[in-house]
Amino acid sequence: MISHRTKGVFAITPTPFKPDGALDLASLRPMTEWYLERKVDGLTILGILGEAQKLLPEESEAVVREIVAAAAGKSVIVGVSAPGFVAMRSLALKSMEFGAAGVMMTPPAAMRTDEQIAGWVRNAVRAIGEDIPFVLQDHPTATGVVMAPRVIRQIVEEIPSCVMLKHEDWPGLEKLTALRRWQQQGEMRPISILCGNGGMFLDFEMQRGADGAMTGYAFPEMLRRVVDLSEHDDGAASDIFDAHLPLLRYEQQAGVGLAVRKYILKQRGAIAHDALRTPGPSLSEEARDEVERLLRRLAARDPDCGSTS
Repeated sequence: MISHRTKGVFAITPTPFKPDGALDLASLRPMTEWYLERKVDGLTILGILGEAQKLLPEESEAVVREIVAAAAGKSVIVGVSAPGFVAMRSLALKSMEFGAAGVMMTPPAAMRTDEQIAGWVRNAVRAIGEDIPFVLQDHPTATGVVMAPRVIRQIVEEIPSCVMLKHEDWPGLEKLTALRRWQQQGEMRPISILCGNGGMFLDFEMQRGADGAMTGYAFPEMLRRVVDLSEHDDGAASDIFDAHLPLLRYEQQAGVGLAVRKYILKQRGAIAHDALRTPGPSLSEEARDEVERLLRRLAARDPDCGSTS
């Protein structure tokens, strides 16, 4: 189970599809093994990168079942956010039955005020079960839900099953510092904080007290090295991060970013096809050329993890 002590690198995985849009079940085990070979501490599935909103309930369950079985005991966190609590409860319970380490959820866009946000989380926890450890995802650029630090503190203090924050506010460094300061002063109980946003601010986030990364960047080896080096050599961590920054920036494009990641992951052998389930963008010939140029540049600057193999 995940806990407030969970640290390291959790790779957010895509959901592989065939060119005709069918779920590519056969790719789930080799994809999982590919990530494990890159020494991640765990996987997070059925998030935004996983195109969870495009899956049927039985497809979501199949993805969880196959990946948890292939994860060889590594922690798997399952995104269960949905418009209604009935669907969230069903997937959360199935996920834990299959052996997941916890679930991740975030309030929907309609939640605007502090009380609405905290109230939604309380009700969601009642629905899925107060014994299931969960990750509170704070991703306002994607959801439109703005969680002030005080709201996060309120949720953490009120709900023991909230053991982790997926921090991906932008800008969010001051929020991260505020939460850690409250913990140090005994004004908020300890909580694990793993950071997303494609890894765009990982170097500074680690320096501000993050416990690691939870994102879908196509080179999890970089995330691993930056997180590990940040414990004793910020300079070396920043050097590696800087080598990847042009590709990180390119992956971060709204709309097309997922197609970029899937293209690279296919090139690297993580998935068999780079197809997105419709509706979803595809890369133009010009975009593919730009990605290939960035990959060559990365290989020259960081040969230890800059290849597509």
